[in-house]
Amino acid sequence: MQPLVPCSAIAISLFDLFEAGPGPSSSHTIGPMKAGYDFAQRCATLPDDILCRAAGVRVRLFGSLSATGYGHGTDMAVLAGLAGQLPASCPPEYLVRPEGAGEERPATDTTLADGRYASLLGCEGVVPVPVAGQGQGHSASGAVVRYMMLRDGLRLPLTSACVVHDAVQHEHPFSNTLVLELLGDTGASLFSYTYYSVGGGFIQWEGWQPEERGAPVHPYCTMRQLRECMDDTGLALHEIILENEMAVTGASRASIVARLDTIIGLMEASVERGLATTGRLPGTLGVFRKASTLMARAGKLPHAVDAFLCRLNAYAFAVSEENASGGVIVTAPTCGAAGVMPAVLYAMRNDFSIGDRAVREGVLASAAVGFLAKQNAGIAGAEVGCQGEVGVASAMAAAMLAHARGNAVRVVENAAEIALEHHLGLTCDPVGGYVQIPCIERNAVGAVKAYNACLVATCEDPKHHRVTLDNVIRAMAEIGHDMNAKFKETSAGGLAVSVVEC
Repeated sequence: MQPLVPCSAIAISLFDLFEAGPGPSSSHTIGPMKAGYDFAQRCATLPDDILCRAAGVRVRLFGSLSATGYGHGTDMAVLAGLAGQLPASCPPEYLVRPEGAGEERPATDTTLADGRYASLLGCEGVVPVPVAGQGQGHSASGAVVRYMMLRDGLRLPLTSACVVHDAVQHEHPFSNTLVLELLGDTGASLFSYTYYSVGGGFIQWEGWQPEERGAPVHPYCTMRQLRECMDDTGLALHEIILENEMAVTGASRASIVARLDTIIGLMEASVERGLATTGRLPGTLGVFRKASTLMARAGKLPHAVDAFLCRLNAYAFAVSEENASGGVIVTAPTCGAAGVMPAVLYAMRNDFSIGDRAVREGVLASAAVGFLAKQNAGIAGAEVGCQGEVGVASAMAAAMLAHARGNAVRVVENAAEIALEHHLGLTCDPVGGYVQIPCIERNAVGAVKAYNACLVATCEDPKHHRVTLDNVIRAMAEIGHDMNAKFKETSAGGLAVSVVEC
């Protein structure tokens, strides 16, 4: 196997990796919302002679965004962004489909005059937005209208927006592509911009350049180099990550710690909300929440090990069900895998009584794994399959637990490697395009694998461990590159076609 291609030093921020926002998908919901917001800001700077002719917005979705965008709420997310919303502060009602849209997708092409939604490839139509913003009026029919702000005093009603699901693959190496266009009253394009949702909520665009940031004080782009940094400086893994965050972002240690504690609190809150909620998840699959049932039955199991594992599953189900319903979760590293780390973290707090400081240091260690996977392979299901989502999340959670328990860096690395190795080749084939089957159960299995990977790594002799984290990330990149596109979040293969959507 060839060595890793030389790469630039990792300069990703902790809060790029751990980002609060609405589910169900970082690449299909959070990324498109950011694209919509960015497009609105760009439109606001256009000359008056263009803006005075503006009459509508067209959003064209390509690749995986087209294939599974309906189930992932991409249409609602990009419209929320156009209305000025960002993921961290977007009210959940912005992502609720309007009254009359229904749970059923149109079976035939339609102009959607009745408020129904485009879902078939090549189908397009008007997409109304459901909830009024401050100072915004109502249409003649009584439906609430949201606006895209073009400039002070000049607003464009988003009922004039249409979302087009395009069956043709856009000519770009990454499939998750959005083309946003400002339209004139004749339908001609006045201004357009192309965006790429590249996983984990990150977006890029034509001519994109990385944000200018400070250089990491401890540069590395492989796990081996990271260990060498630790050997050279005598610093612990979490200190390397923390000092790099300070250098890259310019933030103080205290502000980073405070923000990290907020992220940890949001993870715990998503577990608790999910455990307290019952009922059916949105969409056509008829999936019921299971977290509260698992939690209740865990207390009745006679064996302590069974009871713990049942609780761990319940924690992961809780967050994944919150994600599937569009609730606020933390990308770790993505929305689709957002249940794994919070489940293990919640167990660390409540089952193992691990203290605040150790939990925080464990989260910092987990970020190193996420950074390495993103830099050297990928974390998006549309890019490398679910091995890059739940697989990386499981590796991050295993590293977090191993580090919080005070293990040496070799053990932490081995725990992450074991967890990721046994997710290699995992496809992303969501049934019906919803982040429900197999995604919710897969998060729970990923959390259990993380716990077991940590157990194996701490009980074995580290000298006898043969596979490195760099080895398995390189393998994930190769497998992802060779994986058929129908297994990359398109719902065109695997479980998505073997399970009949009813």
